[in-house]
Amino acid sequence: MDTTQVTLTIRGETTPGEVIAVVGSCEALGNWSYQRAVTLHPLGDGGHTWRVTISVPRRVIFKYRYFKGFFLESKSAGGPCQVIVNLWETHHQPRMMNPKAAQQDIDDGEFGFHNGVKCVDSGWLTCQTDIRLRLHYSKRPPVSITKKKFKKSRFRIKLTLEGIEEEEEEEEEQELSPSSWHKMTTTLEISLITANDYKSRHSQPECGYALEPSRWTEYSIHTMDPDNLELTFEFFEEDLSEHVVQGDVHPGHVGTACLLSSSFLENGNDTGVVTLPIMGRNSRQTIGKVRVDYLVIRPIQGLQCDMSSSYTKHWKKRSAVDVGHRGAGSTHAAKHHKVRENTIASFKSAAKHGAAFVEFDVHLSKDSVPIVYHDLTCCISTKKKNDQTLELIEVPVKDLTFDQLQLLKLAHVTAMTGNDHKDLLDDEDEVDEHQPFPSLSQIFQAVPENVGFNIELKWISQMKDGTWDGNLSSYFNMNTFLDIILNCVLQKAGKRRIIFSCFDPDICTMVRLKQNKYPILFLTQGISEKYPELMDMRCQTTQIAVSFAQSENILGISAHTEELLKHLNYIGEAQSKGLVVFSWGDDNNEHENRRQLREQGIDGLIYDSICDVQGEQPNIFQVEEQHSLQEVITEETLKSSACSCYSIPCSAVPCVASKWHNLMHFKNHRGNN
Repeated sequence: MDTTQVTLTIRGETTPGEVIAVVGSCEALGNWSYQRAVTLHPLGDGGHTWRVTISVPRRVIFKYRYFKGFFLESKSAGGPCQVIVNLWETHHQPRMMNPKAAQQDIDDGEFGFHNGVKCVDSGWLTCQTDIRLRLHYSKRPPVSITKKKFKKSRFRIKLTLEGIEEEEEEEEEQELSPSSWHKMTTTLEISLITANDYKSRHSQPECGYALEPSRWTEYSIHTMDPDNLELTFEFFEEDLSEHVVQGDVHPGHVGTACLLSSSFLENGNDTGVVTLPIMGRNSRQTIGKVRVDYLVIRPIQGLQCDMSSSYTKHWKKRSAVDVGHRGAGSTHAAKHHKVRENTIASFKSAAKHGAAFVEFDVHLSKDSVPIVYHDLTCCISTKKKNDQTLELIEVPVKDLTFDQLQLLKLAHVTAMTGNDHKDLLDDEDEVDEHQPFPSLSQIFQAVPENVGFNIELKWISQMKDGTWDGNLSSYFNMNTFLDIILNCVLQKAGKRRIIFSCFDPDICTMVRLKQNKYPILFLTQGISEKYPELMDMRCQTTQIAVSFAQSENILGISAHTEELLKHLNYIGEAQSKGLVVFSWGDDNNEHENRRQLREQGIDGLIYDSICDVQGEQPNIFQVEEQHSLQEVITEETLKSSACSCYSIPCSAVPCVASKWHNLMHFKNHRGNN
C-alpha cells in the first residue's frame, strides 16, 4: 500500500514536562489509544510550535485529535507508558486528513481550535488518583476550638502538601527522576461553592480561606502517589491583635492538623470522615479539632477509555426531549398500568410511543451484577402457592444475588403499610420481558438502540434528621460500584445515547473523572414539601446544585419540578451558565405543567404514562435523522408547526396534547427517580 509522509504542526502553550500529542483512527496514530499516541516535538520558538512527521496509508480518510499531557515510564518493565491527559480536543467532529501525495504538510493552527470553534475538555483519571478533602457545615461546624484563648477567634485555613521526598539525581540535568515526575504531576487546588456562586479549582491565597456556614470548601489533590502524602491544615487567626509576634514569618499562625493519605488505604474506605486534632504552634497541646470529609477517586479498573468521541459536555439544543419514567411509567403512580415499571416490556412500550430516552435506576446485586430496579429495598412474600395469606419481609436489594432476584415474587415497599398486594397475586408464570430485576446487559440487548438511556446511579442518601434511604447507612465501595456499572455501559452502549444521573454529588464527580465519554446530570430535589431535606448542603437547593454542576464541569442538572414551577426563571439562569436542565417529579404528569416548562425552554421532561400521552410514533432523534437524510425540513415548515412538543412539522409527529387524561398518583419516597 502506498503511504504518505504527513507532517503535522500545531501551536500551543505547555507547562514544564508537558507535551502535545496526536491520536487518531489509524495504526500510525494509535487507533484512538492515548497510550499509543504520537508525541510532537517543540520547535525553537520557546516551545510554542510543535511538529511531527508520520507515515500513513495514502488516499484513506483518517480522523484525529490533539491533547496535552505527561508521558511517564511504565511501572512495570516492558509495559506501556503511563499517560496523564491534561487537556484534549473534544469537537463532535474530529480533525480529518485524506493524504493523496507522497508528502503533505498540515498546519492545524492553534491547539483546541477546529473550523473556527474552540472545544477542549480536561482529562480524566488514566493512572492518577484524585483525593478530595472537604470542610463544610452540612451537619455541624467543621472546626471545634477547645483552647479558651482562641474560643472567639475566626480562622483562615490553608492546606499544604508534603511527602514526596527528593532523590539525589545522578542522571543528566535534563532527565527527571521518578520523584520529580511525581512532584510535577501532583497538584493541589481548592474549590468554593455557594448557592450564588462558585470558584472552581484554583490556588489558595497565602493564608488560605475563612470557613463560611453557607459555603462548601473542597480541596482537590491529583497525584500518582496517593498513599504517600502528608496533608497539613494550617490555621491562621484572622483577628491577629496581640497574638502577632514581631518579625513572624507566618503572622497569626496558631496551629496545624495533619492527615496521612495512607490512612485511607488502611481503613479500606474511599469515602468517610476523619476528626483530626489541631496542635498548637508553640506547644504540644491541642487547641481543638477539625472534621474532614474525604473522597478518594481512583481510575476505572478493567477498561481503558479511548479518545474517539466525547459527549460529556455535548448537547444539541432542541425542543424538550420526552423521557419515559421507569420506561412506560411508575407502576405505583398509575394503578391501571398493565406493564410493570423498570422491565424490558415497559422500556419497549415507551420506545414505541416516541420516548427519546427511558429513565431507570441501576444498582448492584450481592454478586455485583448491575440490575434495574427503583428502590433500595424490596418486599418479598413467604406465601405458598394457592394460599392467599401473605407475610411481607423488607430486604435490601444489595443482599440478594442476581439469581435470587430472578426467583422472587415481590411487592413495592409501600405494600408493607397497606393492602396493595397486586404484584404478589399476579400470574405465577410471568413473561420474561415483564420480569422485575432485569440486568443492565439485558436492557441494552433488548431495547432498540435509537432509544437513549437516562441511567440513574442508585446510591444511599442521608436526611437532615440523620436517617438514611432504606435504613441503609452503609453501601458498596463507591469506586468498585461505579467501575462495574461503567464497564458494562462503556462496553455495551454502542451508538446509543447515554446520560447518567444521580442524587449523590460525589457519584456525579466520580463519573465525570472516571470516564471521558458520557455526560452526567446532578439530580436535585431542591426545596421540597414532598420529600425530607437532605443532609448534604450541595443537595438542598436548586441554586447550589447549579453551582456544583458548574464547579465540577458536568453537563447539567435534573431538577425537581415542584421547585421549578415556583421559580421558572431557574431554567433560563442555569442554561445561561452553560448547563442542560431536565426536570422530574409527579408534577410533570400534568399536561399544563409540561407546557409551562417547555415554554421556558426545558431540555428534558421525565414523566409517567408516556404511552397514554402519545400514540405509537418515532422519537425525536429518529425524526431528525429522517429529515436530515431526506433534506425536507425548511425554515417555513418549522415556523408553521403548531405542535409545542417538537420543532418539526405536526404532520411528521402528531400533536398528542388532546390524548392526555389525568392519572391518580401514588406518593412514595422520591418516587419519580
